[in-house]
Amino acid sequence: MLGTVQFGLNYGIANSAGKPSYEIVRKIISTAYDHGVNCLDTAAGYGDSEEILGRVLDELNLKNKMLLISKVPNLIQHGFSERDAEKFIVDSVERSLTKLGIESLAVGMFHSEQDIKYLGIMKKLEKQGLINGVGISLDSNRYCNEVIAAGIKYVQIPYNVLDQRFDEFLSKALESGITIFTRSIYLQGLLLMPEKAIIQPLQSIIPIRQKLSELATEHGIEMAELCMRFVLNNPSIKSIVTGVDNSEQLKHNLQIMKKGALPSALHKKIKSAVPLLPETLIRPSLWNKTTSN
Repeated sequence: MLGTVQFGLNYGIANSAGKPSYEIVRKIISTAYDHGVNCLDTAAGYGDSEEILGRVLDELNLKNKMLLISKVPNLIQHGFSERDAEKFIVDSVERSLTKLGIESLAVGMFHSEQDIKYLGIMKKLEKQGLINGVGISLDSNRYCNEVIAAGIKYVQIPYNVLDQRFDEFLSKALESGITIFTRSIYLQGLLLMPEKAIIQPLQSIIPIRQKLSELATEHGIEMAELCMRFVLNNPSIKSIVTGVDNSEQLKHNLQIMKKGALPSALHKKIKSAVPLLPETLIRPSLWNKTTSN
């Protein structure tokens, strides 16, 4: 699954180049399709990502050849009544469909985990055929039990070598038939960027990163490969959402994925090398709060 937030926004702590040009985006999508990527992850809140995708997919004649997932923006902050919430959700999904130039989304997701309270509204859209499945993007493990109890079948979570918050949920998700998409396998680039570029509040990551880098070197692989293949070790994960700035990065990611999961012995060493970390280090949504203190 190709993440597309960077097509519409300057995204990621390691991003110094900004948004890629339209021609670069077009090349990325074309390359993705040619190499077997069959799903695009976007959101109403990703700047003009949906408009760009709609134009590219139309030009490349790929609208009905790739699955499209999009997300409804945060509702809880508005304090909507049930009626106003329904209008907001319907309007958001319809705008996304118009921008993307399609009749239905493969999955319509809540961008904010707190919006799980409006699940019934999203299920109405599923019955109407505007979306083919209902999902939610989680940022914390606060709502994991509620997600399972509600019968939500598509869930996106952050998951990487530093983030162990969802290990218990992933086991339960597999048993419950939930399709898991994972994002943030490189923690927005924090796991790969030069040490000197890491901002002071996040520098306690560096010693752990060094241990992981040593393990990668011992086994003759690069850090990016260790990070991605670590995620492939979890049988609960059906798809990895990765964003790229150019088609060469995409090809490199796909080459790594073809190698499959890490050897179990290396996977165990990685798990042992990483302590349970505070959320201020591993949740990008908290980084701004961390850096402003």
